[in-house]
Amino acid sequence: MGEGRTLKPLLVRRLGRTDYATTWRAMQAFTSGRIEATPDELWVTEHAPVYTLGLNKKDVRLPQQSDIPLVETDRGGKITYHGPGQIVVYLLLDLKRRNLSIRPLVSMMENAVIQLLAEYGITAQARSDAPGVYVEGRKIAALGLRVRNGCCYHGLSLNADMDLSPFDAIDPCGYRGLQVTRTRDLGITADIATLAEKLETLLGTRLNQWKPN
Repeated sequence: MGEGRTLKPLLVRRLGRTDYATTWRAMQAFTSGRIEATPDELWVTEHAPVYTLGLNKKDVRLPQQSDIPLVETDRGGKITYHGPGQIVVYLLLDLKRRNLSIRPLVSMMENAVIQLLAEYGITAQARSDAPGVYVEGRKIAALGLRVRNGCCYHGLSLNADMDLSPFDAIDPCGYRGLQVTRTRDLGITADIATLAEKLETLLGTRLNQWKPN
């Protein structure tokens, strides 16, 4: 396994601002077209305003804002919002090749965000009952994945310098009354590009150092 990871370095693609549905379809096509030698990739992007509804639609409160589209997608989880000023990192990984399962991958993603915030003096936590990262009970990062033929796509979003008001129209990730926050409100003045680069580095390091028990 170690040799496989060495021969197939993780590629990072910085996509800029993208349309959610277009990027989602590209992830599906990438995953469907993978072969054994296909390197794993991280896609770093921001999206135009969009609500996304995952596969768990039970008791979901749908938004009434007609100016923001709603896309029903194939990731796990319920409903969330993406918009400019939010860092989105998609992880397109061959889990079988890495001998990596979803639970440790989710922990890697959460811990990368927690370490990033810690570098700016912010204490954050993960929750066993609600995947994501929280600061004083407010959600700052959301996670959602899809696994197909031993490979995953989708990933995480980190609220940086975005308009949080669209979250008021939904129960973020299906949790009624859950409040959200962003790095700007935590006193972090670093720009989005800097935060995104740090986050992709922290994720890449964790993935490249992973060794199953």
